[in-house]
Amino acid sequence: MTSRKSKVVAKAKPARERTPQEVDAIEKVCAERASMPRMKILKSESGMSFTTEHIDDLAGPALIMQALGTTDSAFFTGLVAQLATADGGEPNEQKLNFVLAVIKGIKPQDQLEAMLAAQMAAVHSATMRSACDLAEAESLQHRDSAERTFNKLARTFSSQMEALKRYRMGGEQTVTVQQVNVSEGGQAIVGNVTQGQKDAAPNQVPPQPLAIAHDDTLPMRIIESKEAVPVAAPRDANKK
Repeated sequence: MTSRKSKVVAKAKPARERTPQEVDAIEKVCAERASMPRMKILKSESGMSFTTEHIDDLAGPALIMQALGTTDSAFFTGLVAQLATADGGEPNEQKLNFVLAVIKGIKPQDQLEAMLAAQMAAVHSATMRSACDLAEAESLQHRDSAERTFNKLARTFSSQMEALKRYRMGGEQTVTVQQVNVSEGGQAIVGNVTQGQKDAAPNQVPPQPLAIAHDDTLPMRIIESKEAVPVAAPRDANKK
């Protein structure tokens, strides 16, 4: 009999099921992508123009304008043109869409916030370039120059964040009012109170509070009589 080789039937691998966390993350990414389409740069002999990847030529720019906190088409066109050339090099779609995403993440509420967010995006890009220059510095002079530039840009970005925070708060200050009840004959101290005994140095003796001594001894009696009181004088032994 001729031996026959057994045939192994390869079972199809079941498709991998996504976890609920993965499904939720994908839905959020798709919703975020739909809220602001990517921009495209069109170059021609007449100059440079911009469009979006949205199928609707009117809805695409409107979604981006909404993300930038404006409804003014002139402001939108001018800001996009500035962002495209802010790097100083050839306009690049990847860089343009990056800075637009940064501005969108800040969620500007008006055109002033949009301009400040655009400056923050530009300062961030410059900071990253300075970080690269600092990492690739070969001489001490080059390293010091890159370090100074990096520190200035980082401080500027922090100042911009504080300015945006103050602008959104409207310059208002929060005042906390607390009620203090003081009984009759008591005293209250308004302000921060620090105990001197805890704050004193280890080798320093904290000052002791002043105390009032209490004495139960009766006072000396005052003699008001004006009559002379005879005093016996000692007798001399030699006199008789």
